[in-house]
Order: sequence, then C-alpha cells, then structure tokens
Amino acid sequence: MVLESKTLEDKARELLADRGVSLQDIGELVMFLQKDYIEGITLEMCIESVNAVLSKREVHNTILTGVQLDILAEENQLLHPLQEIVKEDEGLYGIDEILALSIVNVYGSIGFTNYGYIDKVKPGILKELNKHDGPRVHTFLDDIVGAIAASAASRLAHQHPSKSHYITQ
Repeated sequence: MVLESKTLEDKARELLADRGVSLQDIGELVMFLQKDYIEGITLEMCIESVNAVLSKREVHNTILTGVQLDILAEENQLLHPLQEIVKEDEGLYGIDEILALSIVNVYGSIGFTNYGYIDKVKPGILKELNKHDGPRVHTFLDDIVGAIAASAASRLAHQHPSKSHYITQ
C-alpha cells in the first residue's frame, strides 16, 4: 500500500509544527543563506521555496523517519547503545546528517554547500534545536530543518541565476 503524497505531506508539516519549527523559521534560514546573493530577496520568496521543498515525497519520508527516531530517543525506546548515541547527539554518529542529505540531494551540488555551511554555523531555529537542554531530542530534526533550508536556498539560486552573484554594499 502506497500512501497518498498529501497524507504524508500533511503529517510531515504537522510534525514540524509539533516540534516547534515554523515555515517562517525555515524561511529565515533560507534568507540567511541567500541574502548576499539574490538582490531583492524577500522572506515571502524564501517561504514559497520552503513550501516547494516540503511538497517532495523524499522530504516527507525523511521528516517522518527522523522525527520518529527523535521521539523514540526521548522515550528511551531505542536499543543500547543507539539510545545513548541519539539522545546525546554524539558527534561521530553522522547518520542524522546522512538522512538529511537525502533532502539536499534533490537540488544539486549547491545544496550540499549550503547544507554544510548552515550545519556548521547553526543560525536561528537550528541553534535552538541544537541546545540539548530540555526533555526533547532533536538529533535528526536539526539536520533535517537545515537540509530543507539549504534545498530551498538552492532552489532559489537556480530560479534566479542572473541575480545570484555576491552583492557588495
């Protein structure tokens, strides 16, 4: 049985909202990535691009899988030693980034560059998701949100190739 894309998309969007991530949060990450390259970029353009990324089935599947693993870690339902690795967001684990790369892969090589950068600097909502100071686990979610933003930024860059140059001010 194959679920309808609309069902998956609705659930993926619901999970993002339930975990405290809004479209505006992701749009602000896109703006962070592209503001120096696309003249006249607006938050509305960024959110529109986020919505386009969120319409992809690969993205739905990644969100559902990653958030479910985060929830299982919160509930101490993963097998040892995976439980400790995921709950502590161990730096050498890497599977969280690999899962997120399935999203970035949809939009080409610029997506990989954007993702690597945003994962390193962790601006905006990514900083909040990466705090590790509450009961919630976001080991997978922070990377997924970064990948959605990186993909949306890449999508915008491809849509505006004549505008995609470094803006000096």
